[in-house]
Amino acid sequence: MPNLVPLTELKLNTFIFRIIPFLRWQIKMKYVDGYVIPIPKKNLQIYRRMALKGAELWRKHGALECFECVGDDLNPKWAGIKFPRTVKVRPGETVIFSFIVFKSRAHRNRVNAKVMKEFMKDPKFKDKPMPFDMKRMVYGGFKVLVDA
Repeated sequence: MPNLVPLTELKLNTFIFRIIPFLRWQIKMKYVDGYVIPIPKKNLQIYRRMALKGAELWRKHGALECFECVGDDLNPKWAGIKFPRTVKVRPGETVIFSFIVFKSRAHRNRVNAKVMKEFMKDPKFKDKPMPFDMKRMVYGGFKVLVDA
């Protein structure tokens, strides 16, 4: 049987100061779905209306935050691979950088399932063309490394 050491106040304080930052990190951990989308500049207002409806739907089902950002400084000299190249931007197009924040990957999966279910039921969205080329869209899920 191992020797049990009495838990002194000093040891308890040391334990608390070591575990609290870990627990805070665990609680704050989030998950992000990110998108990079090439879009004709003429379709930006159509996309904006669609994105507002989408954000409303994602938030309704539990997404923490939704961001839709349009390219402004897409060719910085120091960047090795630039956003326009990533999605093969054509003349007259720009880039949308979009991300949705969730509590965790599991939370993302639950929210996305609800969103897709509701989206597929709505006849006004059925067979509606997207205002961008989905074949050139980049998408991925990311664990948040720093949340400052």
